[in-house]
Amino acid sequence: MSTQVELAVQGNITPVMKEIALQEGLEPETVLRRIADGQIVVPLGTNRHGRVVGIGMGLRTKINASIGTSTDIVDIDAEVRKARAAEAAGADTLMELSVGGDLDRVRREVLAAVQLPVGNVPLYQAFCEATRRYGDPNRLDEELLFDLIERQCADGISFMAIHCG
Repeated sequence: MSTQVELAVQGNITPVMKEIALQEGLEPETVLRRIADGQIVVPLGTNRHGRVVGIGMGLRTKINASIGTSTDIVDIDAEVRKARAAEAAGADTLMELSVGGDLDRVRREVLAAVQLPVGNVPLYQAFCEATRRYGDPNRLDEELLFDLIERQCADGISFMAIHCG
């Protein structure tokens, strides 16, 4: 399956690009060109069909809402309610930032509850899993991290904040 960037570089205007153009009051060709040039991104998760959102140059400013469990409070129903409230209030995207409880389950239930593009920070879950497995988050290795990222993508995560340095 080709990405929106690959299709834009090939000069193919997709239904997604047409939807963004309609939402933003632009010509589809403008959206195509800006996606091809890396000036617009389209966070679309695989295995999931949700709201189409374009982010970038010449588009309206987007609203992101953040939710997530903590190590002290793990209430998946509350996170789902918060996600739905954010969507109802007009959020364009959602960050799921849980660090407590069954993180896979939290993510999957939030993804199932909303149509918004949902992002996360893979290192949060990676450090939690390294701590559970090895008793030390510093023992995180690249295999665990990349396996986790693949799992999150398979669940339908649309975008990720990658901390590195």
